Amino acid sequence: MPEFDCDVLIVGGGPTGVTLALIAARHGASVIVCEREAEIYPLPRAAHVDHEVMRIFQSVGAAEAIAATSRTTTHYDFLTTSGEILLRFEGSDRIGPGGWPSANMIHQPSVERTLRAELARTGRAELRSEWRFTGYGETADGVAATFATSDGEQTLRARWLVGADGTRSPVRDAAGIALDDLQFDEPWLVIDTIVQDFSRLPPVNLQICDPARPTTCVLMGEGRHRWEFMLLPGETAEQVTDDAFIATLLAPWDVTGAVTLERKAVYRFNARVAKEWRKGRVLLAGDAAHQTPPFAGQGMCAGIRDAANLGWKLGMIAQDQADAALLDSYQVEREPHVRATIALAIMMGQTVCITDPQAAAARDQQMLAARAAGQSPDGAVEFPPLADGFILHGAPAAGSYFPQFIAADGARMDDALGDRGWLIGTAAAGIAVPPGLTAHTLTDPHLAPWQARLAQWLADHGAEAVLVRPDRQVFGSSTAATLLDAWAGR
Repeated sequence: MPEFDCDVLIVGGGPTGVTLALIAARHGASVIVCEREAEIYPLPRAAHVDHEVMRIFQSVGAAEAIAATSRTTTHYDFLTTSGEILLRFEGSDRIGPGGWPSANMIHQPSVERTLRAELARTGRAELRSEWRFTGYGETADGVAATFATSDGEQTLRARWLVGADGTRSPVRDAAGIALDDLQFDEPWLVIDTIVQDFSRLPPVNLQICDPARPTTCVLMGEGRHRWEFMLLPGETAEQVTDDAFIATLLAPWDVTGAVTLERKAVYRFNARVAKEWRKGRVLLAGDAAHQTPPFAGQGMCAGIRDAANLGWKLGMIAQDQADAALLDSYQVEREPHVRATIALAIMMGQTVCITDPQAAAARDQQMLAARAAGQSPDGAVEFPPLADGFILHGAPAAGSYFPQFIAADGARMDDALGDRGWLIGTAAAGIAVPPGLTAHTLTDPHLAPWQARLAQWLADHGAEAVLVRPDRQVFGSSTAATLLDAWAGR
């Protein structure tokens, strides 16, 4: 009888868990995903993914299908009650460094169906529905997790257990991992609608900074549109989810007959980060590891980035191509990025959620003056590079995000280079690279559509070669020999 049922056991079959399974399997790990529910949750939840996340979906064969159900828009505006622009994030429809539109408004059930279809085609991974996690025990070389199923209690043995099981995470609780509360807690009513007439809806994403009722209005995929209304003191969930109350909230938007109500729910928008993302052989990902207010549209994005960071590392470890110490880089790399996105979301939320009229007027005056003076932080959202972890410290561009170049005919570079790590240089031909990496010389015919852009990147960084990790973070740039020696020695 085999010692383990799989290399990686993932609790939670949402977007983070399934994406992690797909990536880990592509890099050589055997994976089982256990999900407590029988089917995908049928109603919308997350509304946005960015260009980097679409690139991750591309790496698992899902991006084209997801893009087909998504929508784009030109910008994201924060407006005063009278419609003046306080803050504008532009470029939402432009192609970002990841090779996809910067902002993609999604329909989460459609995304999940696409990811699960890919999982069903993956030989090294499987999904087990209606398996509810109940606990685990850890040994020196693995874990044994128990599940309540229709066939009674079942036990699965794995080398690693990952909790991708949401904000209430039974895995996190079982591991005794505490949360760092970042002190943001606001109740909002979320209204999702099916659209019959798009011409009567705003074509861009909006935050209405109205002290009488802070409001969000955003596009979604698959013919949907969303409004979010902040609850005011004294209001209850029962009161604000009444259809007549909702009709009153939507009346100023004049959408009667243009949309039909699909979903209504009250959420508390929180900001929390787990204090440990790895505890022995247990790891956390997605909402189990961090929760962010929705104002920056980075909730699902953060979980998918976790999957991209963690999946290839688990695969390499499963294939004995890396030591388990590689996992020590996971939280070191991801937590600063997550905290930066949460800080941005809190800043946006604090801008929106002012209900005192005098304070709101002061905010408007200050932000309008800053914008008039050209001092407003308008533009595309940018996130910090890796400052620590599995990178060649001190090397040019180490820890930065390596772009995906697009050819004149629309061909994306990643499809030609594959899902391993890349050593790309002016003299990489014939160089022996370790498992998990592939070597590419600029003159290779398959690089011809992107050769000029790649050569310019190397020239800009004064390097002969660049080593790009499978999650498309730059390990470092230098000579090919230096990079390979450092990769092997990390």
